[in-house]
Amino acid sequence: MADIPARSDLETHSVHNQPGVPAPRDLWRSDAALQDHALALGGSEGALASVGAAYGTAELAQAALQARRDPPRLISHDAAGRRLDEVAFHPGYHQILSTGVQQGYVAGAWETGGGGHLAHAVHVYMLTQVEPGCCCPLTMSYAAQAALAKAPELQALWGQKLLSRRYDPRVRPVTEKAGVTMGMAMTEKQGGSDLRRSETRAEADEDGLYRLYGHKWFCSAPMSDGFLTLAQSDGGLSAFMVPRWLEGERNGISLIALKPKLGNHANASAEIEFDDALAARIGDEGAGLSVIMQMVHHTRLDTAMAPAGLMRAALRVAYHWVCRRKAFGATLIDQPLMQAVLADLVLDAEGALALGLHMAQLMDNPDADDQALARLGVALAKFLNNKRCVPVVAEALEMLGGSGYVERSVLPMLYREAPLNGLWEGASNVICLDVLRSLQKLPRAAPALAAYLDSATGRDPLFDMALRIHRKRWPSLPEEAEARWFAESLASLMTGAALLKTAPQVIAEAYVATRLSSTRGSIAGAVGTRDLRHILHRLDARA
Repeated sequence: MADIPARSDLETHSVHNQPGVPAPRDLWRSDAALQDHALALGGSEGALASVGAAYGTAELAQAALQARRDPPRLISHDAAGRRLDEVAFHPGYHQILSTGVQQGYVAGAWETGGGGHLAHAVHVYMLTQVEPGCCCPLTMSYAAQAALAKAPELQALWGQKLLSRRYDPRVRPVTEKAGVTMGMAMTEKQGGSDLRRSETRAEADEDGLYRLYGHKWFCSAPMSDGFLTLAQSDGGLSAFMVPRWLEGERNGISLIALKPKLGNHANASAEIEFDDALAARIGDEGAGLSVIMQMVHHTRLDTAMAPAGLMRAALRVAYHWVCRRKAFGATLIDQPLMQAVLADLVLDAEGALALGLHMAQLMDNPDADDQALARLGVALAKFLNNKRCVPVVAEALEMLGGSGYVERSVLPMLYREAPLNGLWEGASNVICLDVLRSLQKLPRAAPALAAYLDSATGRDPLFDMALRIHRKRWPSLPEEAEARWFAESLASLMTGAALLKTAPQVIAEAYVATRLSSTRGSIAGAVGTRDLRHILHRLDARA
């Protein structure tokens, strides 16, 4: 039974022409674009439909709202002055993490059966629409498996607990937990993205373990059960796993402060110090960066999928509004200029979704060429999708006018979240330089890329022309100063190729004509006078 509605007939006026907030929906059945791309790439409709239903409940939406309104709090000491170094969360935070763990956000990609990374990418896309901050600890727990593969003893214990579908937030050592989560602590003040400048020290002890001493400027999800980190050992920069809780005592990890961030309010990020913190090395001494990059490759997939989810969430709110709001004698959705702007935004959102899912599907394929292309393509997807995200969310907010700027709308939260994934796991310049390095150092990357783009030719003459222009402009790798231009062109071509393969013709052709053409304007709404209703139908969530 529906709740009794709020009063509309007030003493001074009647409330009307106010669409309100869209109700929570099944995140799979209400998203035709997601269904088209995921199923075309081999996703399991039954499994994904189950996840979409679980994430799309009113109960989970309420938990997300409460987790943001009552953000994490640092509890540094107990009443007697003893150090606790804990973070307290609203129960809604734990409810969302528990749901994600149970549904397979973390474990699904690593279980047998195939298609795991594709399904995981769908998880990220859908849960981001509910509560983006809660995705952070789940994403790191998912990606940690790739790094732990370099340490079989750790993998046997920690890997098995990470793959548990039971969420266990208790303060207990790993041996007493039903399931665990994994965080990261990489960034230091003096280094930032330049991890080679890390100054945290690792001193080997007589048991083959290490003791860490140093400071980390950013620690993601500080209440995790373990952390992957970097420190300087005798053999150079090395990777370590630091357990949060030991047998009968707390490890030497002090939480100095929680970061007051622009967004991501439901999630905690901390400044921490290691002081005699017990740690286990992962991989060889001096091989820290190569070990951590195994994890980073997987977290970058999530930073490519999350902006697609943010865009989808923002456009859903905007579409709900313009389909019900009247101005200047007509419903907003019936006004040609509104149709042009909204349809233009749909193309960015669906392009981001398609490219991210295509790269996730490549990660599921053990073929060496597909793995090389995934390594390159995930970075390109992260770059382009995040560059599109901020203006798309801003335009969606503007469609609601002042109502979109008010905190009771979800759009301010989405707008604060929009820049985050462009920063995490390498800001744009770092990513573009990584693209150049990948093409130079991965022997299979360039041929696999060429084959992927060539496989989309013959379907749209504008795409074929854009590909020829790109190759003529850059017959070889560009100079560093052109890395962003090159990456944008390449990522846009890959997006066009993905859409030509798995999107309806009207979507693919519109994207190619507007994103790969030199005649396009630079502000949303530059889509010409084509039949926009077919594009807007991608937002028609009536299921």
